[in-house]
Amino acid sequence: MLPSALNDAIDALGRLPGVGSRTAERYAYYLLKSDANVSAKVADTLLKLHQNVRTCPVTFAIMDASEDISPLYVDPNRDKSTILVVEEPLDIYALERTRSYHGVYHVLGGAISPMDGIMPDQLHIKELSKRVADDAVSEVIIATNPSVEGESTAILLEKLLHETYPKLKITRLARGLPLGISLEYADQITLTSALDNRTNL
Repeated sequence: MLPSALNDAIDALGRLPGVGSRTAERYAYYLLKSDANVSAKVADTLLKLHQNVRTCPVTFAIMDASEDISPLYVDPNRDKSTILVVEEPLDIYALERTRSYHGVYHVLGGAISPMDGIMPDQLHIKELSKRVADDAVSEVIIATNPSVEGESTAILLEKLLHETYPKLKITRLARGLPLGISLEYADQITLTSALDNRTNL
């Protein structure tokens, strides 16, 4: 019943993660009734996305296409002896907003998930191991997500790195209860982690 161009827009928007059919319809209709310049701006920005963003060959973080290496790696104020390992590039920016970490990063490119066809050799694990040697790294901080896949990935990383570098310090981000949450609403994994990582008062 709808014009084919509008249907195509709804279909395209509906492929974005977290966007259902109703939301896609609202987005498409909003763009249709807005000034054509709004749609043109969105389209132009999306076209430039792949042209102007690339992946760092060392850290696998995202960066401007004009850069050779991630600024977070070449910054002389960064401590290259500490690597914080994350699953995805945007995880870096969540950590950067804390302004409390001054080492460098390494992006795995996901987490081990056989059901989704993601196996260890598809992640940037070998590159991480090479960086430990090349940069004389003393500590690797594993900051994978608190999920089954994230936990499995962290366990494998710890095992592989300890086998190759027995003296390397390997740590994990602390897990526990977030501020403002009631115990009755906390999930079992979070409560277990909070108990395991309890601290002295």
